[in-house]
Amino acid sequence: MNPHTDPWADLQRTALLGTDRLPHPGPAEPDPATALLERAALATVRRRAGLLPLPAPEPAPGPAADPDPRPPLPPAAARRLDLLLAGPVGGPASPAELLPQWLTEARQRGYRPPAALVPALLAAGRARTELRGDVAALAGPLGHWLAERNPDWRYLLRTAGADRPAGAEDPWQHGLFAERVTHLTRLRRRDPAAALALLESTWAGERAEDRLLFLDALQERLGPADEAFLEAALDDRSRGVRATAAELLSGLPGSALGARMAGRALTAVRLAPGRDRLLVSPPPAVTADLRRDGVAPNSPTGRGERAWRLGEVVAATPLASWTDGFGLTPAQLLALPVVGPGEGGEPWREELHEAWARAAVRQRDAGWARVLLGPAPHGGSRPLPRAGAPARLLAVLPAAERARWTAAFLRGHGLGDAFQLLGACAVPWTPPLSTAVVAALERAAASGSYPWSHSGVLGLTERSLAPATAPALAALAADAAPDSAWAETFDRLARTLRFRAEMLAELAG
Repeated sequence: MNPHTDPWADLQRTALLGTDRLPHPGPAEPDPATALLERAALATVRRRAGLLPLPAPEPAPGPAADPDPRPPLPPAAARRLDLLLAGPVGGPASPAELLPQWLTEARQRGYRPPAALVPALLAAGRARTELRGDVAALAGPLGHWLAERNPDWRYLLRTAGADRPAGAEDPWQHGLFAERVTHLTRLRRRDPAAALALLESTWAGERAEDRLLFLDALQERLGPADEAFLEAALDDRSRGVRATAAELLSGLPGSALGARMAGRALTAVRLAPGRDRLLVSPPPAVTADLRRDGVAPNSPTGRGERAWRLGEVVAATPLASWTDGFGLTPAQLLALPVVGPGEGGEPWREELHEAWARAAVRQRDAGWARVLLGPAPHGGSRPLPRAGAPARLLAVLPAAERARWTAAFLRGHGLGDAFQLLGACAVPWTPPLSTAVVAALERAAASGSYPWSHSGVLGLTERSLAPATAPALAALAADAAPDSAWAETFDRLARTLRFRAEMLAELAG
């Protein structure tokens, strides 16, 4: 072959003309076409291997991340964050349970995370929307700088709320629906008037299903300033929006809707002349005015129509209407017999108490909630109250009282009965409540039940038990049958509590 010819050009000419018309120079082959393709493959590798790299483009200069004046995480806390973000390698509990607590505590203390961990932190926020508020605050200026350059992390630019840097996207105008709800809820907690004004600015153009969930955000710090907006929402074209607006207004005892409902309720429930019983006469029908105030024309629950109408009116009535109108305390009213139409038919006393319980929850009335719950039961002497959802009534009480009531209940009842009550208690649980939970777990193990029968409560204990109960759990693990399910459960809980105690101590510096 002529040394001045191009071997690749020779291969191309042979391929174009065909190996029968222009055989390629070289040893004879049984199949010239196959040989040509093999030579082309080798020549391709040689050509690519000989290419020289192009000069790298000069990077366009860009602004660096803004300085972060916050103090750095203590070294031990930084190592703990790395462990939680990486996942549990033989750890005592899932990061899904402990990472939210760590983030909340670190955010409250105003720390700055190590720069090397910020990408993993942003990835965790992308995977779990409930972490994004804490992630956005903790990641700080570096997190926003990275989010501007990585599309996977752009959620951060719509999550930081009022703390977002200049030029960041407006979450209300550009965010996904879930991000808009989160932004509105957070703004509502900080500035109720600003959140209401923001909602009003786009209300007319929102979809009905979105208006319904946005309206739920007004439950945060609901006040008289919201009444005009909610009253107008009673005429919304969406039935769900109208019902939600009516329920929110019924949580404002001084609202016009509350006054309208009080007039109807005091006609439907009267004090007998002898003041020894309550006489019930439910509204005969759902009028147009009653329908506008949130009462559906037909019962959607399967309850009797009369009981449904009575319950809806009473639940929306300010509770002070009863004590002021009848001159009786909540306890005296609850003790009265209730007589209604159709003796032996609807249980009018139960219906009335149920409606009062709903009103106590809506109006956050601790006095009524306390009476409806009754004193904390001891020794299994009394079951949960039938009226209302006991856990919702419990949530109306101060945190310390909730813990005392639930601890007393646990001393005489099983864990299954207390699951929702425990969920209503502030975290971490107080030492007395934690001790009561550990004692209930011990009784459950002694009864022969299996840990997975109490998986819901066990999930709560990992996040909520006071770390001081770790030694008691370790003792239970040592006393349980070796290699049994309960021994493993108690040991895991003890290790998790020690892990949480160390985690919080590291953040405390």
